[in-house]
Amino acid sequence: MTTSTFIAACIQNSATSDVDHNIDVASRLIRQAAKDGATFIATAEYFSGLTTQNGLFMPAAFVEEGHPVLTAFSALAAELECWLLLGSIGVLTADGRINNRSCMIGPDGQLVASYDKIHLFDVDLNGVAYRESATIAAGDQTVIAETPFANIGLSICYDLRFGALYRSLAQQGADILATPAAFTKVTGEAHWHVLQRARAIENGAFVIAPCQYGEIEGGGACYGHSLIVDPWGAVLADGSEGEGVVMAEIDMAKVQEARGRIPSLTHDVDFSM
Repeated sequence: MTTSTFIAACIQNSATSDVDHNIDVASRLIRQAAKDGATFIATAEYFSGLTTQNGLFMPAAFVEEGHPVLTAFSALAAELECWLLLGSIGVLTADGRINNRSCMIGPDGQLVASYDKIHLFDVDLNGVAYRESATIAAGDQTVIAETPFANIGLSICYDLRFGALYRSLAQQGADILATPAAFTKVTGEAHWHVLQRARAIENGAFVIAPCQYGEIEGGGACYGHSLIVDPWGAVLADGSEGEGVVMAEIDMAKVQEARGRIPSLTHDVDFSM
């Protein structure tokens, strides 16, 4: 881990079914973040396109080779010479389903790491049945993206509720936990802030949490409130509602400081015996 200081940014947008429009909006906000000094910029889950249909998630999805979203933002990362985390994009699989995939792109425009969402949002919420697994194929591997400034543990949205995933990422060396989301407004109002702060506190890690806001075409709404949380659980930045860029200075020395004060990562017990 490095002790460098840098500026991180979350991009908060409201994705429509128009992929080109979403690319334009996100590109404008990413350019703004880079102009303001951000060198690590993260977008939300399905920032490039999302609709719902009878409780099914219908993200904009393409095969990975030639994926227009990946192509566009690889070029933008190279142009701006920044690290860019695409919170998630839809990637078509051979069986016709979709991977909900987070992609880390380096400042040379190359794909550094990718992660497929493990925990799928199959819940009954206020009379609405959400079945993410009906259209999305779950991943089965944890992923840490190695960068010059930090090791970043990748996750997506509903993963946030599974603390063991983040413990595993921290034990594998993650200093920052990325939690991009399209968190529902209902659950966001109840749980978003406390879960993000808990993941930071229990692992002594920064949390970078870009989240979509606003109504979803076909039904549903996203909470917004993109967050950057420090390893002691303090909220450094909150995007509230609406379109925008959420930025904060990240001092990686805070990770060792928090883990030194509460060394819980060295106190884990194996309960599998």
